[in-house]
Parts: sequence; C-alpha cells; structure tokens
Amino acid sequence: MSESRPSSDALIDFIASRQSFKALDLNEPAPDDGELERLMTAAVTAPDHGALRPWRFLTIRGAARERLADVFETAQRARDPQSCEEDVLALKQKPLRSPLIVAVAAEITENHPKVPPEEQVIAAACAAQNFMLAAHAAGWGAILLTGWTAHDPTVRHALGFQEKDRLIGWIYMGTPPTGRRVKKRPEPTKFLTEWTAPPS
Repeated sequence: MSESRPSSDALIDFIASRQSFKALDLNEPAPDDGELERLMTAAVTAPDHGALRPWRFLTIRGAARERLADVFETAQRARDPQSCEEDVLALKQKPLRSPLIVAVAAEITENHPKVPPEEQVIAAACAAQNFMLAAHAAGWGAILLTGWTAHDPTVRHALGFQEKDRLIGWIYMGTPPTGRRVKKRPEPTKFLTEWTAPPS
C-alpha cells in the first residue's frame, strides 16, 4: 500500500507559509528533547555530497544561555578591550531572548578529494533549513540569526569547535506569538530566469 502524502500544491503552500519570528517574541514552552529528535529526522535528510554529514546541532537552554552570554562578553572584550559596558550588557541579553537556542555548525573534513569546505557548509545550511521547516510543521516559532558572534573564533572554540569548522548560525526557538502578521513575499518569478547557450 502506498504511503499517504499531502498533495504537491498543499506541500508547496505549506513551505511557502514558513516565516521567521523576532527572537524576543518567542515564548515558553520550547521543544523538548523528544521533539527536537523528531525535528532532526528532517534535518539529516539534507543534500550531502560525499555523505560526510557535517552538520552539528547544539541545544542551549536554561542556565546555559547565561553561560553563552558570558562567552559573548569574553569574545567582545577580546575584539575590543575598550568596549563600553552598555554595549556589553546589550550583547549579553541576546542569548536570553528566547527559551531555546540551537547552534548549527558545519564540522569540516579538510582536504577531502571530492567535497570542498564550502559544499560542507552548504550541506549544514540545508540541514538547518530542513530543521526549521520541520519546526514550522510542528507549530514552533524560529528564526536563524548570525552576526559576528557566529564567526568569532572565541565563540566557536567555547562551543567545542575547531578553527576549521564553521558556525552556520543561531536558531532561536519557542512558542510563536498569536495574532502574528503574515510577511509579504517578493514576486517569485523575479528570481527565475532561463539561460540559453550563446551561439557558437
């Protein structure tokens, strides 16, 4: 017996309905371990040249968010020892904006004969997108954020990654607000063109 599945139109409409939420608008509860494992079943289906599975997902919640805030402070003071306290305090508030953060990284296999690092980063980014689509399907709100903290070596090392690895970004997660405004999307055909080979 064939598996039941949504119509292609329904699935495309659903994917098109995904939108990001401000991190400050994401509330408790956030996905628990069992729900996160379910979301990961979608993440690991990402395109993956060479089957390297470079994606790594780190959950950060509770008091760990405060420890991440301290890491951000350490990184900021290393970047600029003259940082004003107001800027440091604002930076330390960022990990506290939502009940759960999922850091997504690409753990790079160096000198691979067929899969360069940029393809491994793309695979991890695709895994992050699959994860966020699955979160949308499960009713969770999320937003992927980057900023300099996603590219800082002090932050990367504190999370357990090496210099060669790349942090894709921070997925802030939680329960989405009610009565949210639907985001206006650009006309999709503006980004689709056909290439024809020039005459020889």
